[in-house]
Amino acid sequence: MPTSETPETAGTADAAGTADAPDATGKADAADPVVPEHDEADAGAAERRSDRRAVAAVVGALLLATGGLVGYGLLDGSADEPERQAVPTTAVTYEVLGSGTADITYLGDGEAARAGKADVARNARLPWRKTVQVPHGRQPLVSLTLGAKGGQATCKLAVGGKHVQLSSATGAFGRATCSSELSAPEGAVTTPGGDTR
Repeated sequence: MPTSETPETAGTADAAGTADAPDATGKADAADPVVPEHDEADAGAAERRSDRRAVAAVVGALLLATGGLVGYGLLDGSADEPERQAVPTTAVTYEVLGSGTADITYLGDGEAARAGKADVARNARLPWRKTVQVPHGRQPLVSLTLGAKGGQATCKLAVGGKHVQLSSATGAFGRATCSSELSAPEGAVTTPGGDTR
């Protein structure tokens, strides 16, 4: 019985995998099997390769973008630091009166003061006097220590030209300290390390 082919069924394979479509001569070639273009294992492997390539492309793009941002300084954190405003200062005069020498420790206005440390004048000849600009929020301080020979010395502290404290030391290794408070500028915050911001 002759079969009729429709354009929809032309070139389809039967259950045995043979083509029942006519070739160019009009005869069906039963010896040519139909080979599928992809089998399922090959399709899964191709998908995984495609996924890996996509992930590698995204990671590469992120690394390039991060490198570019660091190169331009956008991630170095400097933009997060607030500008330091100048902190007002007050003139403070330290005096140590007496004779001989003494070790004198005081809050100055140099690098040591900015680091929160005191300056030290060892074996300073008395009388000794120094005026410095102390930032508000810091504690002006002068202390003296007499040597082994002892003696007598007095420290004096003046803030803004006004004497605020006087203290004396006598004898071998005698000690005296003078200090005062300078208020922090309005709206400023003093950190535990003594920095005023």
